Amino acid sequence: EGRRSGTRGAEAARRFIIKQMQDIRLKDLQDDYKHYFEFTTRGGDTIQGQNIIGYVRGEQQEAFVITAHYDHLGVRDSVVYNGADDNASGVAALLALAEYFKANKPRHTLVFAALDAEEMGLQGAKAFVKDYTIPQEMIKLNINMDMISMNDKNELYVAGTYHNPNLKPILEEVEVLPLQLKFGHDSPDLGNDDWTNASDHGPFHAKGLPFLYFGVEDHEHYHQPTDDFENVNQQFYIRAAHAILDCILALDKSLN
Repeated sequence: EGRRSGTRGAEAARRFIIKQMQDIRLKDLQDDYKHYFEFTTRGGDTIQGQNIIGYVRGEQQEAFVITAHYDHLGVRDSVVYNGADDNASGVAALLALAEYFKANKPRHTLVFAALDAEEMGLQGAKAFVKDYTIPQEMIKLNINMDMISMNDKNELYVAGTYHNPNLKPILEEVEVLPLQLKFGHDSPDLGNDDWTNASDHGPFHAKGLPFLYFGVEDHEHYHQPTDDFENVNQQFYIRAAHAILDCILALDKSLN
C-alpha cells in the first residue's frame, strides 16, 4: 500500500526489513531493531514512526551510519504509489550491504538504519540524531541512499563533498566504470538543485556530522504511481549498489 508512515503498508515493510536483519544476524541496540518516535503532521495528526536499526561491530567503535528511508507516499485517490526507486532501491541496497559486511568485518562499526517518515519532513532522521541509544560522538559519517535505481545516463551522484572536502579525494580514487560517479548538488549557490537538506542526511548535517548522499537526479517517475519495479534500470541499479559498496570500503580503509 505504498508504505506511508502510520499505515498497514508501512508495518508490512517493517516486518520484511526486520526479518532480513534477523536472517543476516545484525546486532540490535536495545534488544529490538525497532526505535519508536512520534511526530505531528501539518494537519495536526500524531503519528508513531519506527526506525529499524541494526549494526555490525567493527574493529573500532567509531561508526558509519548507513541510512535509507523505507516509507513512501502511500495511497492517493485510490492509487497505490509503490516507490520502487523512492526508496525501496535504497533499502534493498542497505540490506545487501549489511549482509556483505556481516561476512566481511569492517574497520569502523557500521550502523544500518532503515528510516521512517522521510516523506513527512525527514522525521525518522531527526529522531535518529536525537536517539539516546546512539552516542553522537561515535558517529564518524552518515552515508545516505535515496533513489539509486533509475537513470538512463549511467550517472550516480554523490553529494556532500562540498561540505566535507576531505572525502572527495578518497572517492575519486574508487574505480566505478562503466558507471559515472558524479559530484555536486551540494552547494548553497545552486538553490533548488542543492540537495544538502533534500533527504535523511539533512538532519545529520544540521548536527555537524559529515554526510555523503548517493542518489540519481529526478526522473519522470519521481513521486508518480509509475515508480514501479518494471521501470527500474536493473543493470544500472546493480552497478550503483556495487559502486556504493566500493566507496564504503575505500572510506572504511582511509578514514581514521
